[in-house]
Amino acid sequence: MKYLVILGDGMADRPIKALGDLTPLAYAKTPMMDQLAAKGEIGMVHTIPDGMSPGSDTANLSVLGYDPRKYYSGRSPLEALSIGVSMKETDIALRCNLVTLSEEEGGFDLCSMKDHSAGEISTEDAKILLDAVRKEIETEEFRFYAGTSYRHLLIWENGSVMDLAPPHDILGQKIEGKLPKQPDLLAMTKRSYEILKDHPLNAKRKRQGKNPANSFWFWGAGTKPALSSFQEMTGKTGAMISAVDLLKGIAVGASMKVIAVDGANGGLNTNYEGKAQAAVEALTKGGCDFVYVHLEAPDEMGHQGSAERKVQAIENLDQRIVRPIVEGLKAAGEEFCMAVLPDHPTPVSIRTHTSDNVPYLLYDSTIEQAEGYQYNEAEAQKTGRLIPDGHKLIWRLFDGIKK
Repeated sequence: MKYLVILGDGMADRPIKALGDLTPLAYAKTPMMDQLAAKGEIGMVHTIPDGMSPGSDTANLSVLGYDPRKYYSGRSPLEALSIGVSMKETDIALRCNLVTLSEEEGGFDLCSMKDHSAGEISTEDAKILLDAVRKEIETEEFRFYAGTSYRHLLIWENGSVMDLAPPHDILGQKIEGKLPKQPDLLAMTKRSYEILKDHPLNAKRKRQGKNPANSFWFWGAGTKPALSSFQEMTGKTGAMISAVDLLKGIAVGASMKVIAVDGANGGLNTNYEGKAQAAVEALTKGGCDFVYVHLEAPDEMGHQGSAERKVQAIENLDQRIVRPIVEGLKAAGEEFCMAVLPDHPTPVSIRTHTSDNVPYLLYDSTIEQAEGYQYNEAEAQKTGRLIPDGHKLIWRLFDGIKK
């Protein structure tokens, strides 16, 4: 038996008037997931432990079977693992986003958070801007490392963990009162804006109608992580397929194989087919018992506040990832059990994460039931099924669906 999780990041949502009071998941045309739901099991799962912040870090740890209350030490340290940065016990890792601030005549403190991703800036452009700033502000105490797209890393030697506002939580808001209170972080944020707002690359981006990446934004501080081996915990060899450093970092920490897919970029136009093919090959030829396929696009579209593009991302997940994986495994004669779910909701209406329960779908190719449900939030709630501890969902997957 082979096992896999297909995770649509931020895919869950709330009813939207423009979609006929349906969620994007309910509105989207998802014939493959609906077909699996009709023959499998759906329900709700609580992926964010009570009292913890709703993020892809805590939620994906849960879905992989790691209780965040035990294993979570911060988001950025997990990304450091992916980038290949060694952390000392006294180091603090922080996410360094390249963001778009409104450029106000009254000065930096009057700016608002316009875009947490600087228009999903390319990694190539981001590295140019990151280097322009690091040349002026990097020290032995504060070291910068390039990641992917807008997501980069700061390692602070002998630093302190502190609460810092995630940029996607303050979209459209004034940054005054949201800036770091720590003097060095505040000074580096302000200096990055001074350097980047007039950078030639940002001037070019503006002419092209793109959002300029005109400031650093620090958040997600944490200490060196210590995850147990996924194989030791589950008895299964595992692989991760994702464009996002966070997910790849979780996999590195869990001693899972990380599979790189050309053209996978974490955006709406990622290489869906490449991810699906890589998953099938890992399970049929690569010696893997378990594969985790992560798609970032629904979350990004939720942060952008675009119901239309979130629907498109979900439809792409259904037809360009779920369908070819199911068909590929069946064509290879593999018996498999799969879970499809979001990690957390990213409602279009508020453009950030919530801790609400999310719908899960379990399908076992050896046991096809006839419950007849479609896969969406409302249908999953109808079943009355709830897994209150998200880190236990994976054991439902490994146990298979029981009639």
